[in-house]
Amino acid sequence: MNPIEKLTEYFKEFPGIGERQAKRFVYFLLHKNPTYVKELGDKVLDLKNTIHQCPSCFLFFQSTQDQLCDVCSNPKTDKSSLLIVEKDADYENIKRSKNYSGMYFILGGLVPIVTKDTPTFVRTKELLRNIEKQAKDHSLKEVILALSLNPQGEHTDMYLREILDTLEKTYKFKIVSLGRGLSTGTELEYSDSETIKNALRNRA
Repeated sequence: MNPIEKLTEYFKEFPGIGERQAKRFVYFLLHKNPTYVKELGDKVLDLKNTIHQCPSCFLFFQSTQDQLCDVCSNPKTDKSSLLIVEKDADYENIKRSKNYSGMYFILGGLVPIVTKDTPTFVRTKELLRNIEKQAKDHSLKEVILALSLNPQGEHTDMYLREILDTLEKTYKFKIVSLGRGLSTGTELEYSDSETIKNALRNRA
């Protein structure tokens, strides 16, 4: 396999990128000057060296290892509410709506509709540990499931309600989902701020 084909295979691993687009990226780089390509490589290395995940909510942010993110460490964050999203892009979209001031948890994916190995797709153990800790330390009152309104998102919603049932009864918090405002089939990442505001206000 020659270098063009090898790099194409790497680009194909990017979400939503097929063979044709991956090869276009490779030829784009071939037409750029060596300085640009070197700087791009340096930026990728910087990303891995300076960006880490919050050990509490798993949000990616610029930090040292094991440091809490700005949301988790901020004393003004509402610790009585926890909003669960699939990925960082969903968190950023909700943050832009400026209609939520509580804690977050990045689930890391959605639960496939047909699978026997759910923990490999989402952070179930970490979520349970996070919720129990928050319930004990901060009197957690509400867990909001903010997932995309597609079949996999709805399946994940039901799965999370099932695994959180015991904790919900033990610590007396309520579990709600985003309300009307999001149309069926919508991915949270691509929803506009007004739509997210309405979905948060109408959660149930």
